[in-house]
Amino acid sequence: MTTYKGMIKKIDEYHWEIPVDYQTGMRVPGLIFSDEKLLGHVLEEEAFKQVANAAHLPGIIKYSMAMPDIHWGYGLPIGGVVPVKVDGGVVTPGGVGSDINCGVRLLRTDLSIKDVQPRIREMIEGLFHNIPCGIGSTGKVHLNRRELAKVLVKGAGWAVENGYGWSQDLTHCEENGALPGADPEALSPRASERGLDQLGTLGAGNHFLEIQKVDELFDPEAANIMGLFKDQITLMIHTGSRGLGYQVCEDYVQNMIPAMNKYKINLPDRQLACAPLDSPEAKGYLKAMAAAANYAWANRQCITHWARETFEKIFGTNAATGLKMNLIYDVAHNIGKFEKHTVDGQPVKIFIHRKGATRAFGPGHPEIPQEYHSIGQPVIIPGDMGTASYILAGTERAMTDSFGSTCHGAGRVMSRTKAVKSSKNRDIEKELEHKGIFVKAKGWRTLHEEIPDAYKDIDHIIEVVVGAGISKKIARMVPIGVAKG
Repeated sequence: MTTYKGMIKKIDEYHWEIPVDYQTGMRVPGLIFSDEKLLGHVLEEEAFKQVANAAHLPGIIKYSMAMPDIHWGYGLPIGGVVPVKVDGGVVTPGGVGSDINCGVRLLRTDLSIKDVQPRIREMIEGLFHNIPCGIGSTGKVHLNRRELAKVLVKGAGWAVENGYGWSQDLTHCEENGALPGADPEALSPRASERGLDQLGTLGAGNHFLEIQKVDELFDPEAANIMGLFKDQITLMIHTGSRGLGYQVCEDYVQNMIPAMNKYKINLPDRQLACAPLDSPEAKGYLKAMAAAANYAWANRQCITHWARETFEKIFGTNAATGLKMNLIYDVAHNIGKFEKHTVDGQPVKIFIHRKGATRAFGPGHPEIPQEYHSIGQPVIIPGDMGTASYILAGTERAMTDSFGSTCHGAGRVMSRTKAVKSSKNRDIEKELEHKGIFVKAKGWRTLHEEIPDAYKDIDHIIEVVVGAGISKKIARMVPIGVAKG
């Protein structure tokens, strides 16, 4: 192996190791899935140091990992993956992230570009009107505390039971749309309060609703199994657990800081504050985190229902029988979960933190829908409002090399403040319109914060995860209409 700038060792074109002797106290090496070009930003931003910091966590197994969309985050970098042993391991809220179960789902339709092109403005206006968005936005579903508790336990299942979607949607969600172990009593009163009127809302930042055209098929057989065809219209939904999830993270980060002293855990970064998995502090967080994750699945499910209603109204036909707006899959990319993996040839139950990383289970895995067993779990990778998105599939190599994980998007190269400053004299809406993309946002600032220049090249990110063998390409979609908070 050759050493890159004295800090990171090149294993091969797509694997880079931070040696265990890079920093005193590292329990395992760091592993970054990247190529040399993308690694330049990792070194410049010093996000690799956060990968090394996470390698100090008690119980960590094999590697502290990062995907090619890695960038600086709170404690763990965005794009971080941290597997720990159940016995002797810890949970860190910073390893899951503040927007718990921020995730993405993809719906297919029987529509093609020729059906939609003349009506794209009407469609985006309809989605924007029908689905509340923006900071602090409130939804059409107003819950009392008893009903909120049901949402927090049942997740997307609550939404389907209450008429927001179809039963088959649940089998096409990671964890069938509900993480077990949720306990509404583990949430603070403030966290619960923030969830009462935000169900079915998009939020702001990089969250979006996007009408897309299938631009390219890389694996026609797998694409056919997913119901995809060239020039088809798809709908992508990207959002999370809203203010409720943020509050859960904030509450439990504060709980974990004194726990570090209590359990005599020393780490180089207090933003990785953690507690042993069998401790009261960790158990409380896991119950609250699961509840927030379930809120996010219910949130995306309600949005799906109103999106289908919007399409039905515009095209005058039923979403199920006429448009066939079936859910291909829904995946989380900010979550912590108990999973079974093979480690050193032995089956082991682990707890895995994925923060800005997507589960990517390979073919035949029992936790993915039966119809995808031959091709692997669908993996949905959103771009930004001006670039492509991808649907990939998990691989056997992902199971052995990355604990069934892959990237989650393009990854920022500019802060939101820097993006606004660098684009202050530009008309972003008009620029996108010139590219054939109609966009509607709650305010001008969102468009400037989310300019395509603020992100890495999504096509490059995908080539790296495919080159590393932890995903395979199925299809590429390009945006034609976007609704943002």
